[in-house]
Amino acid sequence: MDIRPLATGLSVSPQILPADLPAIAQAGFRAIICNRPDGEGADQPLFAEVARAAQDVGVEVHYLPAESGKVTDEQGVTFGKLLASLPKPVLAYCRTGMRSTTMWALSASGQQTLPQILFAAQHAGFDMKGVVRRIANHGRTPVEVAEAEHAVVIIGGGAAGIATAASLLARSPGLDIAIIDPADVHYYQPGWTLVGCGVFDAAETAHTMASTIPHGVHWIKSAVAAFEPERNAVILDGCRVVKYQQLVVCPGLKLNWQAIEGLPETLGRNGVTSNYLYHLAPYTWELVQQLRKGRAIFTQPPMPIKCAGAPQKAMYLSADHWKRSGVLDQINIEFCNAGAVLFGVAAYVPALMEYITAYRIDLNFGNTLISVDGPANTATFSCANADGSKQLVTREFDMLHVVPPQVAPDFIRVSPLADAAGWIDIDPATLRHKTYTNIHALGDAGNSSNAKTAAAARKQAPVVAHNVLAAMGKLAGSASYDGYGSCPLTVERGKIVLAEFTYGGKLAPSFPSWLIDGTRPSRLAWLLKERILPPLYWKGMLKGREWMAKPELADL
Repeated sequence: MDIRPLATGLSVSPQILPADLPAIAQAGFRAIICNRPDGEGADQPLFAEVARAAQDVGVEVHYLPAESGKVTDEQGVTFGKLLASLPKPVLAYCRTGMRSTTMWALSASGQQTLPQILFAAQHAGFDMKGVVRRIANHGRTPVEVAEAEHAVVIIGGGAAGIATAASLLARSPGLDIAIIDPADVHYYQPGWTLVGCGVFDAAETAHTMASTIPHGVHWIKSAVAAFEPERNAVILDGCRVVKYQQLVVCPGLKLNWQAIEGLPETLGRNGVTSNYLYHLAPYTWELVQQLRKGRAIFTQPPMPIKCAGAPQKAMYLSADHWKRSGVLDQINIEFCNAGAVLFGVAAYVPALMEYITAYRIDLNFGNTLISVDGPANTATFSCANADGSKQLVTREFDMLHVVPPQVAPDFIRVSPLADAAGWIDIDPATLRHKTYTNIHALGDAGNSSNAKTAAAARKQAPVVAHNVLAAMGKLAGSASYDGYGSCPLTVERGKIVLAEFTYGGKLAPSFPSWLIDGTRPSRLAWLLKERILPPLYWKGMLKGREWMAKPELADL
């Protein structure tokens, strides 16, 4: 834990974990304020998990969430009143501690001088100059006062952001690049499916962000609050300003756990799990091993989602374990899919249906999970009827694997970069923004129709790198992305249906059919997923080595 004293009776910290609460209580803290909304990160425990752990050790807990960089004056006032009413000492936390510090700074305005606020924050390790300017300017952040300026600014240090930075440097060594991301850890999220079936250990999927960012790239460890594209500026958490010549936006997406009533309160217990969270993928494997009879339900929300095949990957691998353990006949497996088809590319469905039959899985299309009652072990679905009407159906479960609805991050949805649905509005081929020509986007937050997978980002990154440098006059021609995506569907331990396709569901196999026939289960494809793709990710894609990912170029 990184707990920093800020003011009398108040300390702040980055995200805390439920397991930290005994030590927090032992350190003397009597109350906690959470300033981080659920769903910001795939390694983030939900507030309900922290609240349960706090109650167990007798620590009072309160929820005052704020979007990163969007702390309001009203929230500052509320924070001040809450702080005054709580037993001391109090620990406030968010992702990095910046939002908690900002709330305190706003609440202290008028009670302390601006130099006093600035000094206290700096002593705790937080740069509040932007907040102080905001207070002095009556709530406005002057974008003309930039903390930094870079030739290329990349928002997001996930697969897409790191790969793009590496591809840029491979083409233009020494290019002035900055990556903005507040996270300390970079995750290989495709590996979480294998964590959930006991093949990988969760720790294998995590590297430090510092070790992942390419050498020579500046790392701005902060979150983005807003865009000022007309001024070539982004506003960071803490009201700091960074300017750019070219901007690349790839922040990933948001897991909307709150959209399902009762889910945050029961996730991680009562047999409710999800491979979409780093700390819960091991719990999935625990549940699979423990279940010997009963009903297991696997859900899939409305599209778009990250890795559309992941919900059924967890189901197939669980069923395979139960089959190998001799208990499959005692377990009723249900797949409740909000969509109308098993998989969006028809060529791969026959092979998947063979496993649906072999595992005796009940398919329920048009079924959207809307609420969960963990203690009662029931899940309620909104089910579409043939005539277009809907009805509510409640199902009992012994194990429930949930994939939550997914949306673009809040700061994207309310920005001038977004389309009407909240996704970044880009040209599907060049990945350039349709309005702002010096902005490109890739990865999960764009509105292109490709599958939201790491494989898609692997092909997109070189395209964006070339087109950014072309826009800077450093390269000629235009690179084009064909919509390639890949989904290794783990149908059993040791076999995969390797789905590869481009825009429109056109098949795009990377290997000859005699080596890997993607429409049939393959042991070689499993070897690719388990042994080859992880090092290809860490040592290839994130290092700017574009094996089988060189973009096609067209003359301007």
